[in-house]
Amino acid sequence: MDPTRAFVTDVKRIVIKVGTAVVTRIDGRLALGRLGALCEQVKELNSRGLEVILVTSGAVGVGRQRLRYRRLVNSSFADLQKPQIELDGKSCASVGQSGLMALYDALFNQLDVTSSQLLVTDSDFKDSDFRKQLTETVNTLLRLKVIPVFNENDAISTRKAPYEDSSGIFWDNDSLAALLALELKADLLVLLSDVEGLYSGPPGDPHSKIIHTYIKERHQGEITFGDKSRVGRGGMTAKVQSAVYAASAGTPVVITSGFATDSIIKVLQGERVGTLFHRDATLWTLPKEVGAREMAVASRECSRRLQSLSSEDRRKILLDVANALEENEKLIKIENEADVAAAQEAGYEKSLISRLTLKPGKISSLANSIRVLANMEDPIGRVLMRTELADGLILEKTSCPLGVLLIVFESRPDALVQIASLAIRSGNGLLLKGGKEAIRSNAILHKVIVGAIPDNIGENLIGLVTSRDEIPVLLKLDDVIDLVIPRGSNKLVSQIKESTKIPVLGHADGICHVYVDKSANMDMAKRIVLDAKIDYPAACNAMETLLVHKDLMKTKELIDLITDLRSAGVTLYGGPRASGELDIPLTHSFHHEYNLLACTIEFVDNVLAAIDHIHCHGSAHTDCIITGDPGVAEIFLKQVDSAAVFHNASTRFCDGARFGLGAEVGISTSRIHARGPVGVEGLLTTRWILKGSGQVVDGDKGVEYTHKILPLK
Repeated sequence: MDPTRAFVTDVKRIVIKVGTAVVTRIDGRLALGRLGALCEQVKELNSRGLEVILVTSGAVGVGRQRLRYRRLVNSSFADLQKPQIELDGKSCASVGQSGLMALYDALFNQLDVTSSQLLVTDSDFKDSDFRKQLTETVNTLLRLKVIPVFNENDAISTRKAPYEDSSGIFWDNDSLAALLALELKADLLVLLSDVEGLYSGPPGDPHSKIIHTYIKERHQGEITFGDKSRVGRGGMTAKVQSAVYAASAGTPVVITSGFATDSIIKVLQGERVGTLFHRDATLWTLPKEVGAREMAVASRECSRRLQSLSSEDRRKILLDVANALEENEKLIKIENEADVAAAQEAGYEKSLISRLTLKPGKISSLANSIRVLANMEDPIGRVLMRTELADGLILEKTSCPLGVLLIVFESRPDALVQIASLAIRSGNGLLLKGGKEAIRSNAILHKVIVGAIPDNIGENLIGLVTSRDEIPVLLKLDDVIDLVIPRGSNKLVSQIKESTKIPVLGHADGICHVYVDKSANMDMAKRIVLDAKIDYPAACNAMETLLVHKDLMKTKELIDLITDLRSAGVTLYGGPRASGELDIPLTHSFHHEYNLLACTIEFVDNVLAAIDHIHCHGSAHTDCIITGDPGVAEIFLKQVDSAAVFHNASTRFCDGARFGLGAEVGISTSRIHARGPVGVEGLLTTRWILKGSGQVVDGDKGVEYTHKILPLK
């Protein structure tokens, strides 16, 4: 829990205000999905015993949309040619209020929750008897676990316009929510908006950053507010004014997104979402926040200094990193064991714990891989092509770093070491975000690695992102981050691809196949299949599906292979043919990555059927054929469209270190930029360098192009 959010543990009564931009879509219709998610969150809080009070906007918007439709239906063609008078807001409110409340009532009824409607005007609160009766009524409803739903009664309000009448007690539903939070002694006020919180500038500006804790003395003068809400009355200006008012009077306020499906729950869990307003915020000594943008910019600056070093100096940094890892092995082991113990206590799957564990000898192995990387040819600034464009005009195509990489990875702390060493060797800046299950391991490894980076480069070359809520911000920084590489589950990769404009490199699934052809040497097949499955079942290059030629269906050699798999603890599932023939459970899906001692078996008619199966159900990661027929092997190798295709070799060889790349940032199944294990080469791009002696184009009149390919120096 964020320490600035610790007060949420004592929250018993909460007021939630929903803005018009949350309630309605851009076309004016009700946003049913967002309202449904809101009601589900209210239901959960209600079932936990919290007292929830809802303040909702949206009646005017809903009514306007309905009345425009009625006017369109009832108008003649001639009427439509006349200038259309804007609909009266009070009429819109009167029509829209019943529809809005009917929807709330229907949604809450589906969740077995009862709601009630309370319409008020600012003049009502001038009456002390009204305030007393209001409090009694609300307290009674809350005791009965009924959700009071408040709205300003715009249909009969006598106020001319918001903020014009300075005598008003409240001016809109934001200030009404603040007033009710104080009047009803709420412990927390949540104002839902169409953005994630309060930003230092317009939310769409990439230079704007979210303000997690509002401190009036610090932020009041530096925030630039945009226009008011597209549909409501106040926008962010009204929310901040109401939040400052309520917080200064003693009720904490959080402004957060109403578009997220779980933002209220996260606020109540103490997560650092949205912007917090608190009476004591000025007294808190908050740590200096290094924002996502600042972290990426600093990484780029350090990478440029790294690129300017000589090849030998960059090599020495890597050797220093390798030595530092071995020198701190005991400390790394202690932190890793603490992560493993916490993961076991939390009940994580065995496959995750296996990836999390730094086994004996792992640190030495990683250090040696870094030394191999250090001793490789310098990848930066290599001349890939030289061309004489014209006499005395030489063009060179050279290798250069991509820039700043963002790696989001789960479980495997050894990935941090591999990725960091590759970034140093390729001259790239790096931002790392590991999973919470490896928080101690990642922290110590990061500390050891950046400690070996000289001061003239700077430790900001490699940044470790520790806050989960920084990830959405980082994924928006397509102007300062050049490539995202996710390493983890299908869900993680899919979420990142859907959340960013930055190019994404990686693979979602590792559904690897081994096809045993009828001409295969079965002793060889047994060794390869067992290795591909049991050497490291949690790896993405482990075999998940075994395809077998139909002619081997009832042979003793296949029965022996299946027996050996079972003896090794492998659980077998079958496709429609294999399930019946081998009397094993039917697999629920061919497109399934087990990541443990389990696999699917299926029989196919021939190599072409095996290829079709792989293309239909595979993930284009690594696929293997075991055959003694060179012709069949050639068909498989040419036609299987995967990042890595093997003949008579285990899929486990698909690895950056085993390929001689020194290390890998991951394995890519993409068809753009890099494919298969991605080492140093996959983290480079190219640039053109032209060397002349005063030549000008001048309409190409004075240039005689030769386009002569020159030898590389």
